Amino acid sequence: MSHNGTPVIQVRGVTRELPLGKTVVNALRGVDLDVQRGELVSIVGPSGSGKSTLLGLIGGLDTPTHGTVAIDGVDISRMSEDRLTEIRNEKIGFIFQFFNLMPTLTALENVALPIQFARKRKFKPDKRARELLEQLGMGDRLNHRPSELSGGQQQRVAIARALANDPPLLLADEPTGNLDQESGLMVIEALKQIRQQSNTTIVIVTHDRHLADQTDRVIELIDGRIA
Repeated sequence: MSHNGTPVIQVRGVTRELPLGKTVVNALRGVDLDVQRGELVSIVGPSGSGKSTLLGLIGGLDTPTHGTVAIDGVDISRMSEDRLTEIRNEKIGFIFQFFNLMPTLTALENVALPIQFARKRKFKPDKRARELLEQLGMGDRLNHRPSELSGGQQQRVAIARALANDPPLLLADEPTGNLDQESGLMVIEALKQIRQQSNTTIVIVTHDRHLADQTDRVIELIDGRIA
């Protein structure tokens, strides 16, 4: 795994203050973090420690109160929403705990969707979607809708969708949180396989110590700071 050049993720002095009624909660308190290309990293910590807040900032879903977040050398912390949408579509793949698949679309259509929205289209949508689903062992489920798939199968469709535009960065928020142990293991194996084949950088927020133990590096957050 080469760790040369600019880190894929550079977080510098990041704080995030969230208003809660008349008080302000400091969700993050001065976080510095580098993640190199091709790393598989997990972020762990108790509930309320700031894990999902940090992942949201890295993914450009939220803006830091102070500090900067750069993805692939580009500072995203003060970007316009339009430009952020482009960056998310081209550079970041998201995997969520609750899959977030479109219920009316088939597995193939769900995976092809981000390619159809890409400004610079790198792939033929259906061809790319089919290849990714086959790679993740879902070749016999291309025309099934989410309601016809198990949790583990839905999560593999969601992983394929996250990879649709070949992003350099994959962000996963509790990807095994809604799955039984066996399905969870399949998801872990799928993520490790992706990293080996494509040198994609993967950051996982998880409560699952078994999943965290299989990553290159475990980052622990406690009270909004890296422990």
